[in-house]
Amino acid sequence: MSRTTTSEPGDARMPHDEQNGNDGDPGQDTGGAEETGDAVGRREGLRQVLPWIALLVAAGAGALLSVGAFLGVYVRPTSDDWCALWKARDMGVLGITSDFYRTQNGRVTNAFLTGLLYSDDMRGPKLLPAFLILTLGTGLFLLARTALRPPRRPAEPPLVPLVAAAALVTALLFFAGTRSYQVLLWAPATISHTLPSVIGIWTVLGAVRAARSGVRWARAAAVGAALLVGVALGMLSEPFTLVAGVFSATVAVLCLPRFGWTRDRYASTWCAAACLGLLAGLVLLYTSPGARWRRAQHPPEPLSAASVGETFRDWWRLWQTVGGQWAYLGALAVGVLLGLALAARQDSGGARQESGGARRGGPAVPGLPPRALFRVAVLLPLPLIGLASLGVVFGLRSGYGDTGWTYGRTWTSFLLPLLITLCAYGAWGGRLLGRRLASPLRPAARAAVLVAVGTVAVGSTAALVQPVRALTTSTVARSVAWDAQDSRIRGEVAAGAREVAYGPLLIGGLTEPLFASSYERDWAARCTATYYGVNRIHRP
Repeated sequence: MSRTTTSEPGDARMPHDEQNGNDGDPGQDTGGAEETGDAVGRREGLRQVLPWIALLVAAGAGALLSVGAFLGVYVRPTSDDWCALWKARDMGVLGITSDFYRTQNGRVTNAFLTGLLYSDDMRGPKLLPAFLILTLGTGLFLLARTALRPPRRPAEPPLVPLVAAAALVTALLFFAGTRSYQVLLWAPATISHTLPSVIGIWTVLGAVRAARSGVRWARAAAVGAALLVGVALGMLSEPFTLVAGVFSATVAVLCLPRFGWTRDRYASTWCAAACLGLLAGLVLLYTSPGARWRRAQHPPEPLSAASVGETFRDWWRLWQTVGGQWAYLGALAVGVLLGLALAARQDSGGARQESGGARRGGPAVPGLPPRALFRVAVLLPLPLIGLASLGVVFGLRSGYGDTGWTYGRTWTSFLLPLLITLCAYGAWGGRLLGRRLASPLRPAARAAVLVAVGTVAVGSTAALVQPVRALTTSTVARSVAWDAQDSRIRGEVAAGAREVAYGPLLIGGLTEPLFASSYERDWAARCTATYYGVNRIHRP
C-alpha cells in the first residue's frame, strides 16, 4: 500500500522531500515512513472491517427479531389464555383485577394488565410480541448509549456496534432459551416474566437521564417514579421482584457517598425507593386472599436440610442448562466488538483525554482507588446473579414442587442481567484489548481478534436460526389448525349446540383443555367452554 494513502501525523511526506526528488530512493532514509504507512493502512483497514462485522450481526439479529414480532399475528389461545379471555370479556378490567386479588394469586398489576390486553379478544396478545421486542431492544440501546456517552462531552459511541449489541442481546433472550414460545408469544408468561424486565430497563434509563440532567425536580420525579413502579412490579412478578431487589439493595449500599462512588445521595435514594416499592408490592401480594388460597392449594414444604440440598441441585441443573447453550457467548463477543470500536474511535483522536487520568494512575471515581473499582465492578455482578437465581429456584420449588426449576419462562428475570453483564464484560475487555493492540506493529493480532470475536458473534446469531424456524413452523401450523377448529365450533354454537368437541392443540409445553383425568379438575376445559358459551367440551 502506498504511503501517500494515509494522512496521519508523521506518515505523509513533507513537501521539501518531493522538491529534492526523494521519491522512494532506497538510499534515502524513508524506510521507516514506508513501514509505518503500510502498518497504519492495515490498521485502518481493520477499522473498516469491524463495522461490517457488526452490521452483519445487527442485520441477522434484526431479521430474527422481525420474524418473532410478525409471529404475533399467528398467536392463538392456549392454557391460561382461555380463562383470561372470558374473564376480560365478562368481568371487565376492574372485575378481573378483583378476581385475581381475591381468588387467584393476588397479582393486582398482572390482573390489570391482563384485563387491558384481552379486552379486545386476541388483538392485544397478537401485538404484544412486537411491542416487547421494540421496547426491550430500544431500551437496551438507549441505556448503553447513555452509559457510554461522556456526561459533559458530545462524543457519541459507535452506532452500528451498539445496535448490534442491543439486537443480539434481545434475540438471545427470546430465542436461545428452552421456552421461546412462552417467553415471547404467550401473553400470560410475557406479562409476568418478560414485561417486568422491559419496565425495569426504562425505569433505570429514566433515572440515569434525570441524574445527568442536574435538575432537582427531575431527580425527585425519578425517585417518586421508582417507588411507584416498584409497588406495581411487586404485584406483577415475584421472581423479578427478587432479582431487582437484590441488585437495587446492593447498588444502594455501594453508592453511599461515604464509599466514594458518588458525590451525593441520589443513586442510593433512588435504589432505596425502588426497594421500598418492591417490598410494599410484594407484601400486598403475599397477604392477599388470592395468594393465601394459592398457597393452600400448594402447601410449601417445611424448610429442612434435605429441601435446601434439593434446591441447590435444581439450581445447579438450571445453570447446566443455561451453560449448555453456547449461543449465549454471543453477548460476550458482541460486547468485545463494541469495545474494539470504542478503542478504535479513541485511538483515532476522538476521546484521548477520557483515558488520560486512568493512564496516569489517577482514580476513575473520586475517593475510590482503581483497584477497588475494578474488583467491585467486575467481580460483583455474577455472584449477585447467582444469588438471585438461587432465590428464584427456591421460590419455584416452593410453588411448583420438584419440577419448578424447569419453568424456563421465569428465567428471564435473571437471564437478561446475565446477558447485559456478559456484554459489558466484553465491551470492557474489548476496549482494553483494542488499546493494547493499537500499535502499528500489531495488525496481525488485531485481525486475529476480529476474526475470533466476529466468528463467535456471527455464529451465535446463526445458531438462533433453527430455534426461530422451529418456532415459526409450530406457531403457524397451530394457527391454521386452530382457525379451522374455531370456525367449526362457532358454527355449531350458532346452530344451538350446548356441547362441542375440542381437539387439544399443544404448543410451547403449555396446558391445553382436556388434560386432566376428570372434567371437574380441568380448569382449562371449563374456561374454554365458558369462552364459547357452551356447557361442556369433549374430545372429538
